[in-house]
Order: sequence, then C-alpha cells, then structure tokens
Amino acid sequence: MHFILAAVVSAILFGSSTPIGKLLLDTLTPFQLAGLLYVGAAIGVLPFSVFAGNRVSIKTLDKKNTCRLAGAIGFGGIIGPVLLLMGLQKGSGASVSMWLNLELIATAVLGYLVFRDHLGRFGWIGVGGTLLASVLLSWHEGPIGFMALLLVTGACICWALDNHLTALIDTITPSQSTFWKGVTAGSLNLAIAFIAEPYSKNIPAILFALMVGIFAYGFSISLYITAAQNLGATRSQMIFATAPFFGVALSALILHERIAPVQMAAALVLIISLFTLFLDKHTHIHVHGPLKHKHLHHHDDDHHTHTHSSKKEKIAHLHWHYHEPVLHSHPHWPDIHHRHKSGHTDKT
Repeated sequence: MHFILAAVVSAILFGSSTPIGKLLLDTLTPFQLAGLLYVGAAIGVLPFSVFAGNRVSIKTLDKKNTCRLAGAIGFGGIIGPVLLLMGLQKGSGASVSMWLNLELIATAVLGYLVFRDHLGRFGWIGVGGTLLASVLLSWHEGPIGFMALLLVTGACICWALDNHLTALIDTITPSQSTFWKGVTAGSLNLAIAFIAEPYSKNIPAILFALMVGIFAYGFSISLYITAAQNLGATRSQMIFATAPFFGVALSALILHERIAPVQMAAALVLIISLFTLFLDKHTHIHVHGPLKHKHLHHHDDDHHTHTHSSKKEKIAHLHWHYHEPVLHSHPHWPDIHHRHKSGHTDKT
C-alpha cells in the first residue's frame, strides 16, 4: 500500500509542474527551464541521500546498471523534458497535461515488447482508452495541437524508456538515481541553453524554477522510482496517470483556461481506462534463480525471507541480500524480481 501511496504523491507533485511550467516559459527558454528543473531535482534529493547514510556514488554500479542509468539520464532527463516544454509552448496547459497519459501507453507497449512487463486483456483495454482520450484532445486543439501532440508523444516515449530502465536499477537508491539524473541532465541542458538560446537572467524566475524542480521533479521522480521498482513500471504508470488531472485543475486556476466539454469527455474516458487497468491480474507458476542484489524492500512477501536481529524487517530498508532458488505461484507485479516471460501455466 505504501508503494501505491508513493506513486500517488509522485503524480500530484509532477502534475502541478505543467501549468507552472507554462508560466515560466514566458521568461525562460525550454532548454534553460529543463536544465533548472533537473538541477532543482538534484538539490531536492541530495539531503535524503546524505542523511540516510548513503554515499552518492555510482562506483559500485556494474556495467548493466551503468548502461541503465545512462539511458535513463539521456532519454528521461535530457531529451524528454525539452520535447515536453516545446509542446507546452504550442498547446494549452490543460491539453498537454492530459496528453501526458500517452506515457502510460508507451510504457505498456515497451514493457510488453522489450522489458517483460506483462499486460492482460483488461490492461490493453485501458491502454486503448487512454489513446482515444489523447486523440480527442488533439482534435480539440486543431492543427497546432497535432504538432504539440507529436512533441509530447516524443517526450512520453523517452520517459517510458526511462521508467523501465530506472525500475531495473538495483544497486543504488532511488534518490541516488534521481540525483545523478538531475546533475547530468540539468547541467547539459543549461549548457545547451547558454550556447544556443537567448539566456534569461531573471533571478526570481530562475529561483522559482529551481523550487519547482525540487518538489515536482526531485521528490516526484524519487517516489516514482521507489514505486516502479516494487510494482513494475507499467502498474506504477497507471497510478501516475492521475497526474494530468491535477495539471488540468491547476491550469484552470492558474492560467484561467476554460475546461472544454471535449476535455471533460476525455477525462471521463481516462478514468474508465484507469479502472480497467486495475482489473488486470497476473498469476502463474514461475521460478526464481539464485540472486544477490541490493534494493529497497520489505519482508512482507515471499521473496525476502532473510532475518534481522532488529525490527528493521518491519520497515522499508536497503542492503545487499541473497535469494535462494524458489518455484512458486502467487499474484505478482512485474517488479524487480518478476521480469520473466509470461508464457507459463496457470497464467491469468
């Protein structure tokens, strides 16, 4: 339940960034704003790593996890945010907020085709409904809306890759993943903005962008990674798909944008689609080989059977641990332990 709550809070924080970003684009360029948001993200999560006693180091990463982190930084921290902000310049804050649910479709499709993140019949019905809602919104925006939709779609594909890659990193903490993404992507985007774009020196806007980055990107991304590692990227994205509703509400309050009937209809389709996604279940006999790794975990499942001398096992904690080989069947998410092929017996 706590991982679901983490995804919900992550959605609320990120959803608020779209209308606020629309306002900041009146002063800052897309690359400059993207850079400031991710530098803010790094600032936001740094204290958590320090106070938790975890050194912010990537020296312990093996080659596979290093590639995952590099891919997450490139797609999710550099390319994705800039495409989103370019789309935000062309489309309304409310519609762009709703289009962000295309990230759910991209995450589901990539999960099924590449990352062994299973979806059943109800799951694909939900994905189809999300696509229908996005098409309705693009028609509402007209020709400019289609260009904005293409840019936002590109951003969502980048973030879908980011979702799956970060969900599989099992050596550093979610806060550390977010920190390195923020430092690397933020610095590079700021450098590009300094070279290629008119550079705004509006200090209040810069400080405000950093503050938005701390909460809407730093805290949000860290919470999302925690959820994705335990629920799977696609299921976490189902919950995260509520973020646009908060963005639409704030667009009406902050930008004074009128919520059109077609946008309300699209919202209804999205609600129904999310409901069908949660009807999707997955159970079958599967085998786990021996495994040694480190990630945030509890002892309330069938996988973490090692013991502690303290009460640590009752709360989420992080350390290297070993899994014995096991063959069993239980309802499960495609979390960090369940990335197997789904062609097994007793599958529902």
